[in-house]
Amino acid sequence: MPAARHPDPDFATTLQHGLQVLHCFTVGEPALGNKELSERTGLSKATISRLTYTLAARGLVVFDAHLRRYRLGSTALTIGYPLMASLRIRQVARGRMKQLADEVGGSVSLGMRDRTRMVYIETCRGHDLSAWRPDIGAAVPMLPTAMGRSWLAHAPPQLRDAVLAQIEASEPGQVRLYEADLARAQADLKRKGFCVSRGAWRSDVQAVGVPIRIPQDGETLVLNCGVLTSRLGPRQLEQGVGPRLVALARSVEADLDAAP
Repeated sequence: MPAARHPDPDFATTLQHGLQVLHCFTVGEPALGNKELSERTGLSKATISRLTYTLAARGLVVFDAHLRRYRLGSTALTIGYPLMASLRIRQVARGRMKQLADEVGGSVSLGMRDRTRMVYIETCRGHDLSAWRPDIGAAVPMLPTAMGRSWLAHAPPQLRDAVLAQIEASEPGQVRLYEADLARAQADLKRKGFCVSRGAWRSDVQAVGVPIRIPQDGETLVLNCGVLTSRLGPRQLEQGVGPRLVALARSVEADLDAAP
């Protein structure tokens, strides 16, 4: 099926197509051939060949001669570095995040929104479980996660509705499926200062999320603490971890507010 033409004449369609190609690569599928990229993007094989040739020339992808497939190149990593380096909150929060992660035996992460998902920009682990290792750059959905629910619950209504509309457009039925959870998240954030997700994204993980109330470069960031359900009960999560994550967020905010 040919890709739909964008209605805005100022929209750079060729750039969009190149970005579509880059977004096809995932942790589960780090190497893809032109045929697979064509199937995932809806672009013709000829167009994909031109795009991968150009992306390879710029270092954004590299060709694996053994697999006869492309992988992301190191240039893709360097593009995000200026953003990461400019987020001072990562340095401010990291030590306190690590302390909490060690004490609860879980993972404490800091994330920001990328369209309809949340992306980790800092993470600290207090466990050695290879099957559950959230890392910087990992993306998680908004509706089933404590991090995403916290962002949605904190967002201004107009922005929240716009993001929910984007989610509905890409995943029909998801907003209605999590409607009650989102309403509960809004009530929890107002009453307790944090939002909860119990196994909605990963059945073996429960988490709490707290939005940072001081925007960073115009973006709302969220702190998240996830713990295996086998290590901590729901009551301990809400009465112990939740309030501690709120205290961590408030202390980070105080340091950010005091900075010149």
